[in-house]
Amino acid sequence: MKILSIGKVIHSGGLDITSIEESSLSSFDNIGAYDYVIINGGDGTIRRVLKQLHSLDHPPVFILNPTGSFNVVAKIHRAPRIETVLDMLLRGQIPKTEKHHIFKLNDELFLFSAGNMGDLQHIFLSETLRFGILEKGPYKYILALLFLLPVHLIMTPFMLASPKRFFIFTPLRFIKKLGSFYGEVQKEMYFDLDNEYNMLELDGDIVTVHGRYLYIKQAGNVSIVTQ
Repeated sequence: MKILSIGKVIHSGGLDITSIEESSLSSFDNIGAYDYVIINGGDGTIRRVLKQLHSLDHPPVFILNPTGSFNVVAKIHRAPRIETVLDMLLRGQIPKTEKHHIFKLNDELFLFSAGNMGDLQHIFLSETLRFGILEKGPYKYILALLFLLPVHLIMTPFMLASPKRFFIFTPLRFIKKLGSFYGEVQKEMYFDLDNEYNMLELDGDIVTVHGRYLYIKQAGNVSIVTQ
């Protein structure tokens, strides 16, 4: 059994673990030889890693080690402590896994969140506040929400009514659709944003997408270790 750790050096006596940086992943050969891939970081790291690995013919099982500020995917799947998972593997046990759906937006990938509404402004301001005592932890997100609350209260009704705005957040899938808010990704979704370059929020990352037309669709699933 071979394990690849991305983003952090992990040692565990008795297990064959190779550790690399996220920036080295694109040039790393033979990913298909690994049974498990540990992703160390937050939702943005998970998204960027899976963007490169989800299309493998035989993708590995992913183990989440949530060390980022934003860990929605890990919370959804009740990700166990990395030490617990490694101990199970060392004893020859097979961890329980769950499928997580992934989605494509043009050439980008996301797992649970995409949009250009209040989520975009919130993430942008939160990242601006990422320094000093606010660098780690959730406080920058809370502070950004307080700063933007008046704007959200005034602008959200207009954004929900606009065909040029959208927000997808699949943890709230019980809300199928409310104006420009979507709790689930339909089989195919299409948006015309009127601009050739658009800033979007994808799983807590801010990305710039070239093209006024956005095509969103389901793109399969990956296996994630759960409790």
